[in-house]
Amino acid sequence: MKNIIVPIDFSIQSENALKVAASLAKKHNSKIFALHMLELNQAYITSTEGAHPEQTVFLIKMAEKRFAEFLNKPFLKGVEVKPIIKHFKVFSEVNEVAEANNADMIVMGSHGTDGVMEIFVGSNTEKVVRNSDIPVLVIKHRLDEFTPKTMVFACDLKEENVNAYQRAKYIADQFSVDLHIVYINTPGDNFLSTEDITVKIEKFSAVIGKETIDVKIYNDYTVEMGVINYAETQGVDLIGIPTHGRKGIAHFFMGSIGEDVANHSTIPVVTFKI
Repeated sequence: MKNIIVPIDFSIQSENALKVAASLAKKHNSKIFALHMLELNQAYITSTEGAHPEQTVFLIKMAEKRFAEFLNKPFLKGVEVKPIIKHFKVFSEVNEVAEANNADMIVMGSHGTDGVMEIFVGSNTEKVVRNSDIPVLVIKHRLDEFTPKTMVFACDLKEENVNAYQRAKYIADQFSVDLHIVYINTPGDNFLSTEDITVKIEKFSAVIGKETIDVKIYNDYTVEMGVINYAETQGVDLIGIPTHGRKGIAHFFMGSIGEDVANHSTIPVVTFKI
């Protein structure tokens, strides 16, 4: 794990993420790319009328000054940090920056979103998760040292999740944590008998090339509730979950369990795009 992206908006949430990234960087000798996205209008930047260009330069300089002050943290001592400022708040650019800098992970702070705002706007974290091709580690609270001991990977044991599981296994090895899988059994049409789940486990194990894998079964009313409740009751330190990264109308109608868990869990969550 050599390169880590941390989106910065000067909030306490982004400071929490930066602190976790610094903890990881010190352990893995990683470089942090601190990314700040200005909310400037394209027309405002390119306009030649009036004082817009001068005002734009002023705003950028102010952001650079504030950025430098924000990154002057004791916990960053000894960590290589490269600040990056983008002019627009386009969340697909986070993934582009990650690709350009060969990043292994995005670490992002979040306070979550609920209710109508979640349906029609969504959190910045959801948007980054939706657009990211690399794992996104979502942090909700201040953690002076990020030292997880246990990680659960939640999935439905379908073959499409194999690659996500293998990347979760890699992250678990990097973090030196114990990893197991949880299958959430829900009522209604999605309910499976013990025998049916056993068959799914055997098929999933065969695809990943293992005779046996550690799979826990947890019953709950929804998958999202089950993942969060299981992690909390079992004292899990880190939740891994796959996400389809659906966009547009598909996301509106189908949603994303991965994004929902990342948005609502108080336990750190790392997402893996299928």
